[in-house]
Amino acid sequence: MPDMYKKYKDEVVAALTEKHNYKNVMQVPKLKKIVLSCGINSSAERDTFQEARKQLAQITGQMPVITKAKKNVANFKLRIGQLNGVMVTLRQSRMYEFLDRYVHIALPRVRDFRGIPRKGFDGSGNYNVGCPDISVFTEVDPDKLKYPLGFNITLVTSANTDEEAFDLLKLMELPFAE
Repeated sequence: MPDMYKKYKDEVVAALTEKHNYKNVMQVPKLKKIVLSCGINSSAERDTFQEARKQLAQITGQMPVITKAKKNVANFKLRIGQLNGVMVTLRQSRMYEFLDRYVHIALPRVRDFRGIPRKGFDGSGNYNVGCPDISVFTEVDPDKLKYPLGFNITLVTSANTDEEAFDLLKLMELPFAE
């Protein structure tokens, strides 16, 4: 059992039930999934997608998929079927293991880190945060990186409001900026 899941079961459920007066344990918000996505310029070299895929696979332990455009966008010179990014969805134990590594190992390695912003909530209990440099993860060797790579992390929760999601993520030790 991952440490973050154990923390959720032992401490977070009790604290959230106490604070929000939930009558049933099933009402307590929880993490559903974590989605890591990396958008890549469509005019980039062909091996950029394979490099990004390899780096995200090292971080997550799961092979990402290469995404394709679903619509034509003239301003971005994007056509249907053109490659435009890489993404991976983490669930259950891999999700909690990634969150543990992100909070306790990767974020402290960010230069001049003062907390993650609070403005990443979307109104329905999900949180988005960007990671401008993939090399903050210990799995990635910065000397072997061919291209600078950043990605977006989406934490999908079962919370109904942003306040409930904030309380959940704060109790899961995400370091929000004051």
